Amino acid sequence: MGDLSERNYALFGILGPLSAVIFIIMAIVLSPWFSWETNALSDLGHPVQSDVASLFNFGLLLCGFLTIFYSITIFRNYAKYTSYFLVFVGLALQLVATFDEIYGDLHFLVSVLFFMGLGFASISYFIEKKSVLAVVAFVFGSVSWMLYGLELFEIGIAVPEAISAFAVASWIMLSALRLYSNKLTT
Repeated sequence: MGDLSERNYALFGILGPLSAVIFIIMAIVLSPWFSWETNALSDLGHPVQSDVASLFNFGLLLCGFLTIFYSITIFRNYAKYTSYFLVFVGLALQLVATFDEIYGDLHFLVSVLFFMGLGFASISYFIEKKSVLAVVAFVFGSVSWMLYGLELFEIGIAVPEAISAFAVASWIMLSALRLYSNKLTT
């Protein structure tokens, strides 16, 4: 594996989270019924009740695949233990898309595994790389879930879902940018 291909593998760490963001935003824009006050993001992927289910679920599948690919190529050499967690996160995200809301409890279970995986990946990255951004992502995600659970605000579960996922996506994408730029300078 030469420097050029390794550098290119870093791009998967950017494209993975970015693909999820793009497909989720497109699904929301195309779904005037979606409400941040009452819905879960997965409501967009319900195959019977959502016209954008295939778009939404494809975005999750693609993000999961790209995240796994990033994790098992260049990222594992940079943060070995965190790469294991990111493989789990990518797989769990693909399971969220595969076992969409129509699967009821199974969907709930894989969703919980996904969001717990995000937390464990953030903690691992902090321990392994002393990343302040990973701690901030963990705190933002945890606080958003606590506030949702305490019902202090009238928000749907989509809010802590988005906050925790996008917070973790920030350190994943930054790690990929660092790996990409390091390969350019070596």
